[in-house]
Amino acid sequence: MAADTYLDFHLTSASLEFAVRCYTASVASIIMMFLLTGIGTGIAEYFISSTPILETAIPFIFPNWALWLFVFLLASMYGYFFFKAVYQLTSTPPIRFNRQRREVAYVAKRGQPPRFIPWEEIIACVSSSTVATQYGTQQKFALMIGFVDASDGQVMWLTLPTSTLGMAVSEWEAIRAYMEEGPSALRKSMMGTDLEEGTVEFFHMCRRDYLLDHGCLRYLFGFLLIQFFSGWTLPCHVASWVKRLPKTAFPKAVQDWSKPLPREQWQAPSAELIAQSEEVRKILRKGMSIFDYFLEKERNQSKTGS
Repeated sequence: MAADTYLDFHLTSASLEFAVRCYTASVASIIMMFLLTGIGTGIAEYFISSTPILETAIPFIFPNWALWLFVFLLASMYGYFFFKAVYQLTSTPPIRFNRQRREVAYVAKRGQPPRFIPWEEIIACVSSSTVATQYGTQQKFALMIGFVDASDGQVMWLTLPTSTLGMAVSEWEAIRAYMEEGPSALRKSMMGTDLEEGTVEFFHMCRRDYLLDHGCLRYLFGFLLIQFFSGWTLPCHVASWVKRLPKTAFPKAVQDWSKPLPREQWQAPSAELIAQSEEVRKILRKGMSIFDYFLEKERNQSKTGS
């Protein structure tokens, strides 16, 4: 949620809906794999020995106790991670970025006092890791935001997994643009609608758009089939339920800190930050990216050091 005074950074309905959809699809795909294997084996046995197809296919599903034990353990693991995320979401206030004070309020756990960190002392980086899967290696990225506690020097990290490097950088750029330029700097939805991602209404809008853009055949196999086995609108309803759950309110200190200030009391950016921002804008005006800026800066530092 973004206002003129502050922005709250927390898990959205779209993130919850996507997580539930992935969990559902994983479990459904395992069951479907055994079902199709059973049907295929049944057809083969029918042509070889005239054995009824269902007589061969059904034992692959019932009573396949090993399959259902594995499905139960997998669903339990997914349920644990999901309800753990829901508990953290409902028991911990979101991180609040105050652009007028140029500070960030962070509550580590329920009952702990809030910590107020200067905006320009926040650490932002992207972590990258390579994960080996049955299909080969896959690269994973995560935006990491560090909050330095001035009292003891400890750094508390918030990790936001993303699928690509660009998405991780975009998440941080949205926060940075808000703090430096205000709500008007946040990009509007490219879908031409105010519908929130992760809701039932947004799902059906995407469904209709997919049908119009790709035709009936691709709609049947590219949307209906995939979305059916990933829960259809069930993940949207789960995300809406989580969103309606009562959340832990901010402590009074944060509520007072969040009140708007007169314009003359707004904190101004430091001269160093203004200079660095101008350097980045020069690079962007040349048609280069933020990555090019850091590469060029690293090369200049290497030349100076040598």
